[in-house]
Amino acid sequence: MLFNSLEFVLFFIVVTTLFYLSPHRFRWVLLLLASCYFYMAFLPIYILILGGTIIIDYFAGIYIEKSIGRKRKALLILSLVANIGVLCVFKYYNFINENIGLILSFWHHSNPLPYLNILLPIGLSFHTFQAMSYTIEVYRGNQSAEKKFGLYALYVMFYPQLVAGPIERPQQLLPQLKLNDTFDARGVSAGLQQMLMGFVKKLVVADRLAINVDYIYNHSADQSGKSLAMATVFFAFQIYCDFSGYTDIAIGAAKVLGIDLMKNFNRPYLAASLSQFWHRWHISLSTWFRDYVYFPLGGNRVGKLHMYVNLLVVFLISGLWHGAKWTFVIWGLLNGFIMIIESMFKIKTKPGNGISTLFKTLLTFVLICFTWIFFRAPTIDNALYILKKIIQFDGSIKSGTDHFYYSFLVIGFLLFFEIITEYTPGVYKYLPNTFASRCVYYVLLLAIILQFGVFNGSQFIYFQF
Repeated sequence: MLFNSLEFVLFFIVVTTLFYLSPHRFRWVLLLLASCYFYMAFLPIYILILGGTIIIDYFAGIYIEKSIGRKRKALLILSLVANIGVLCVFKYYNFINENIGLILSFWHHSNPLPYLNILLPIGLSFHTFQAMSYTIEVYRGNQSAEKKFGLYALYVMFYPQLVAGPIERPQQLLPQLKLNDTFDARGVSAGLQQMLMGFVKKLVVADRLAINVDYIYNHSADQSGKSLAMATVFFAFQIYCDFSGYTDIAIGAAKVLGIDLMKNFNRPYLAASLSQFWHRWHISLSTWFRDYVYFPLGGNRVGKLHMYVNLLVVFLISGLWHGAKWTFVIWGLLNGFIMIIESMFKIKTKPGNGISTLFKTLLTFVLICFTWIFFRAPTIDNALYILKKIIQFDGSIKSGTDHFYYSFLVIGFLLFFEIITEYTPGVYKYLPNTFASRCVYYVLLLAIILQFGVFNGSQFIYFQF
């Protein structure tokens, strides 16, 4: 079920109420059943796929811990192959098959492999990566194998972050699932506030920006360069508020239950370099690739050329992780090449004077928007066409919708609060923090959501990954 639906609101209220009314020893059972129901609300049959990989990884973890030498490594490989295999079949098979067909047709041969008419299980990449982190950490000796099958299943299926993260490590999440009995009123309050902010980001900002972005990108042939440039900037904030909005709802919902999930965004568009951006954007995925791909390849402990190859490999995989399309591959490689250029010219991210920091931040944002064109465009040809029109920067801006000026307004408010938080975080200590003030804050956010929110049931962008 979608977070931005009445069904989820009712689900959250019922599950949270039952959670705190239940005896301590049954709470994890309630959360597991609730998480199964949450996932099955999308497409029930796919719970079997998730269940199959959970069974494999559960036993793999136990036997990896008991084994030594080659057997230990073989069990890890078995677990990784099972997870990556499921991902390849559902997410990459048709993409690979299509490209094989193009190669064979060049040599005047037909492709004997059939296409599979299957839907991608929602959030498959997220819970696959979370499951793999478990067996890798058990193999490395950083995590004990979980003996209770239900608790391990809940680690993979915990409903707030099941379909779009954050991608948690077992050391962080598993101990918290062995829940304590305390009710933390401040934690519940903070969780509800973060959830409301997530709904504001999704319903008020992202989904309203989407109206302009979708119209202009879907009619790119009829748009001027200025309109396409504006839509690209709008998309940068749309995808940020869409994904960070989901993350806020997920982290907030978990916090209400007394569980802390990792921070996944840290005001990324205030970054002064692309490398700093990737320390602030989708932090759980960036650190996953760092720890399980980049470091094992040698990281930056190798020669410069080897390090640059490592960066490209990581961003190539990152592009493919986002989707089985060449546009995503190019998006990933562009990020990798920009990171390499930054490294070659030793671009510093430490704060300089105000003008220098502002210039670097604006330049970084422009480069990020450049890469977002390939992320958003349906094809490479369309992306190149849009890029060409933006470079020409011709014509006048025609939004085609009634949400044009509103879009600038919400972006302005978002940047205002992010800049305040980034550069003067201490200002918040002067705000009242009483029960009455929190109630006023809740009512204000609810009023903003009800007055300006878009309630069309749109899916979160990262659900497709």
